[in-house]
Amino acid sequence: MTAGKSEHKNTSEPTIVRLDASARNEAISILVHAYKDEATFQYLFNHRKPGYQQRVRATVRELIDLYFELNQEAIGILVNDTLVAVAFIGDPDLRLNLGGQISWRIRMVLTAGFASTRRYIDYHERIKALLPQPQAHQLPLMGVKPDYQNRGYGRLLLKTVETLCAENPRGSGLVLDTGNSRYLPFYESEGFRSIGTVQLGDFEDHVLFREVRGTEKNAGSQ
Repeated sequence: MTAGKSEHKNTSEPTIVRLDASARNEAISILVHAYKDEATFQYLFNHRKPGYQQRVRATVRELIDLYFELNQEAIGILVNDTLVAVAFIGDPDLRLNLGGQISWRIRMVLTAGFASTRRYIDYHERIKALLPQPQAHQLPLMGVKPDYQNRGYGRLLLKTVETLCAENPRGSGLVLDTGNSRYLPFYESEGFRSIGTVQLGDFEDHVLFREVRGTEKNAGSQ
């Protein structure tokens, strides 16, 4: 983490920090807990087959490593020196071709398996096909530690992400997706709207977009 623990006062007030590779293991743990019970991951990585949580962990780990390798923005929330929430932000210019990331794909096949890797790449390409023009930031990974949920940290994290996006003139807004319809009212309250869905088995994964332009950029930087 770019804000070291020695610099952080012992307070229950949340502190926003930029993350580096030193936060890797904590971020993996938070995101595995965030995604392992989500319908999208359960479908993509076949939760009925033994080793499901291992496949989720492998996927989260390889995605985090890839985003750090590509020098993408990562932020977190510290509370009393505990990392309680994380978010990884894809730059507007980064429209990843995961299938073309050879080293990433090899690591994924070895850890998550060929079928899961192929299914995830296909899912990623279908999401990418829905991305708006002009280009937007993407939020592929975001989660809050289980013991710290329902305390407003998720909303604080998302607002911080939105502010960072507003400060970048290359992006038109922010894209995220969710397979859990109960989250839709929360995202809609933050100004997101649907730009399409991806059919996954018997449910839909919703792709959402929040525009950041003009006065919103000015407001976001204040």
